[in-house]
Amino acid sequence: MTDLSHPPLPGALPDKRQVAASFSRAAASYDSVAELQRAVGNQLLARLPAATTPQRWLDLGCGTGFFSRVLGERLPASQGVALDIAEGMLNHARPLGGAEHFIAGDAERLPLQGNSCGLIFSSLAVQWCANFDAVLSEACRVLQPGGVLAFASLCVGTLDELRESWRAADGLVHVNRFRTFEAYQQLCAASGLRVLSLERQPHVLHYPDVRSLTHELKALGAHNLNPGRPGGLTGRARIVALVNAYEQFRQAQGLPATYQVVYAVLEKPL
Repeated sequence: MTDLSHPPLPGALPDKRQVAASFSRAAASYDSVAELQRAVGNQLLARLPAATTPQRWLDLGCGTGFFSRVLGERLPASQGVALDIAEGMLNHARPLGGAEHFIAGDAERLPLQGNSCGLIFSSLAVQWCANFDAVLSEACRVLQPGGVLAFASLCVGTLDELRESWRAADGLVHVNRFRTFEAYQQLCAASGLRVLSLERQPHVLHYPDVRSLTHELKALGAHNLNPGRPGGLTGRARIVALVNAYEQFRQAQGLPATYQVVYAVLEKPL
């Protein structure tokens, strides 16, 4: 992606129907392997302005509803709306509560009225949206004046160890692509929302072996969803080559998997 002022070219990010289907299939296993998601969501919560007391909040890309329940406890006087594109996630989240409304919807075309939310919270969801301009535009429309959009996403540099190991093994695309941090900076600056904070922080997880990492990505529904990904079964020779390449990254704690996390807090002007 060279022109940061435009959304990614078609095919640069996964098709959202495939994203929805993949995360729907992962609903039952997601929470058992969601260490990164919990850590990032809690970091995002800690970045909310202290005086955040909305009448209505939106958990955008709510997944299994873990942070919908956290927000429900943290903001008991507020009405909660949990939204996700994956029906399977909503079916898992709905009986666990936390929000008054669980809605199937797309972050690029929110099925909500304008000026209807005081807070939009979105943790590790918007990286799957090809048109991030539309996400920001919709957030600006739905937020009340003075309302806050807080999101966490992933940018270039995420899973570079796995990407480089696959490149050494067969040269094919096996790892999801993400926007640059500079793209997030430029798009947020042009959004009409006031940027209160925008930063990138690495988060590193460690695994005993490659299989543990790839199993977790599949259980999360976040395995390779790229257009042009290799089809069919991965041959044993390529797996051996992948494992041997990844071993070059091994640290004392295990095999590292680095996630470059973008944290942003934006405010709609009064």
